[in-house]
Amino acid sequence: MIQLSELTKSFGDRALLDRVTWQIGDGDRVGLCGPNGAGKTTLLKMLAGLDEPDSGAIVRPANLTIGYLPQDGLTHQGRTVFEEASSAFQPLLDMKAEMHEIEHRLGDASVPQAEHEAMLVRYSELQDRFRLADGYNMDLRIATVLRGLGFSDEDAARPAETFSGGWQMRIALAKLLLGRPNLLLLDEPTNHLDLEARNWLEEYLTTYPYAVILVSHDRYFLDAVVTRITDLNLRKLTDYVGTYSTYVEQRDAMLERLRQAKREQDEEVARVKLFIDRFRYQATKAAQVQSRIKLLEKVVPIEVPPERKRIHFKFPHCVKSGRTVLELKHGRKAYYGTLVVFRDVNLHIERGDRIALVGPNGAGKSTLMRMLSGEEAPDRGSRTVGHQVVTEYFAQDEATRLDPVLTVYETLEAGSPNDMVPAIRNILGGFLFSGDDVYKKVAVLSGGERTRLAVARMLLRPSNTLLLDEPTNHLDLDSKDVLLEALEDYGGTLVIVSHDRYFVEKLATRIIEVGHGEAVVYPGAYREFLWHKEHAASPQAPGPRPQASAPKPKAHSPKPDVSREARKREEAERRKKQRALESLQKRIADLESRIAAREAEVKAIEAAMAASGFYEDRAAATALIDRHQALMWEVGDLMAQWEALQEHASEHASES
Repeated sequence: MIQLSELTKSFGDRALLDRVTWQIGDGDRVGLCGPNGAGKTTLLKMLAGLDEPDSGAIVRPANLTIGYLPQDGLTHQGRTVFEEASSAFQPLLDMKAEMHEIEHRLGDASVPQAEHEAMLVRYSELQDRFRLADGYNMDLRIATVLRGLGFSDEDAARPAETFSGGWQMRIALAKLLLGRPNLLLLDEPTNHLDLEARNWLEEYLTTYPYAVILVSHDRYFLDAVVTRITDLNLRKLTDYVGTYSTYVEQRDAMLERLRQAKREQDEEVARVKLFIDRFRYQATKAAQVQSRIKLLEKVVPIEVPPERKRIHFKFPHCVKSGRTVLELKHGRKAYYGTLVVFRDVNLHIERGDRIALVGPNGAGKSTLMRMLSGEEAPDRGSRTVGHQVVTEYFAQDEATRLDPVLTVYETLEAGSPNDMVPAIRNILGGFLFSGDDVYKKVAVLSGGERTRLAVARMLLRPSNTLLLDEPTNHLDLDSKDVLLEALEDYGGTLVIVSHDRYFVEKLATRIIEVGHGEAVVYPGAYREFLWHKEHAASPQAPGPRPQASAPKPKAHSPKPDVSREARKREEAERRKKQRALESLQKRIADLESRIAAREAEVKAIEAAMAASGFYEDRAAATALIDRHQALMWEVGDLMAQWEALQEHASEHASES
């Protein structure tokens, strides 16, 4: 599909790519990995045609369509969200507009007969092309993608400029996905998505029929989507077949072999140099010395990527809290009087709990975190803090709270216990601040650098309760690993909001789903939460029961019990599925008969339209044309329903 041939790219005296040859095939799903600053974004821009290589070539087929999603910087205005997303179908929209124009002109009695016939031919051609391009399902496809990315029906009707930067990127992503380019280039597409939208995008990309190249710091997302990892390091591209986890194993094994080869080469070079230095001035050894000098000149030094120091961090000591850490009773929170975020929330958090708050953006996760931290009081109800609870709250906007006058090092030093000061340099290195970076003023740091610094500062403060709202935003995989390992060893209580599924699965032992004015507690890890959500449609389904804003249950059993009662439930469930399948098949048959009837009526109208003298009665002709158009849209809608029911029926059949 697309090929890089001897590609070279530099910025000043720093080379990013050096004579690289690489190929992407149709249907490949590639994860582009590498250290920060290696050139991943630059490579995507060159593939998209937004940047040019210094030398070499990018070979693209003439009919290749490319869609590129940058990390940020896109804005949309002047149209609603739905209209903006619809622009992905501009050729279809133009076709639809031309069809409407022809329909209008066909009703004009003053148009000559010959032009009438030409318009009918053109209309028939447009109609066939529109139908083949699935134009009658266009609105349904747009609505499906917008809902998947977290837009409600009300959001779709709002002007695009009223949405923030993160939602602007979702609009851009929706347009790309609807356009279905042959090559999809995504630079950190999950940065602005909540867990539900990430899960939807993961499923969408898994079935995407064309090639995808993505950069992501979400390990779980990479594992689920890509079938190949390309590592950009030392100015070269190296392919690894398989998921990200497979790549990590293969890369580490390859690096170990490379380091061993480097050690052996260094030892051999040192031995040869020692021989040269020892016998350089002995006439009897002159030939051997010259031979070894020539040998050294031919040696190509093995280049090994710098080994990043693994940092294992322990939180500073803090007194142990009482058994009850935080409690909310009958909490209500509303904004502007009418926007009710929580109606009557009750939460009981105990020492050692590891809780993840999940829910779509705007559901109230950050509001709940602010109430738990005490930054905002509930409008009604009470918040109780337990005995000896020392809380550290990391807000979503924590990076903006840093003092711009201080340096990076001074920011961590301020407020840090004396016994943690020696660890400051190591912590900064783990979050990509090395060398003279530690003397930079906070004011000159980028948004991502500020976030990393804010996370590093949090690690140095003693606490027994951590409330973390999106701490993983803008962290690369290595920095996430430092934070994750520290939190896994943390002995206190943890409440976290994160859109990184790998992070949530590693840490959470309880899930609280926030939304619709409630906070519903699910015992167990995130996988068990998803299991329950999948089986929620069946009230008889065994498994962990959620508790709406209630204390943690003493025990749960996420797996079905293979007892006699369980078998009875399974049999009842099987019969229920069979009845559901029969009902689906009946609805499918009904839809098929309705589609056949509408198509017969369409053919009858088209025959009437083709007859001579059809347009002599202008009013009757216009009414019949309108009826024809309405029928076409109705057939398209019925076909979409039929396809959805067929897919649903096949799923039921496979489950039965």
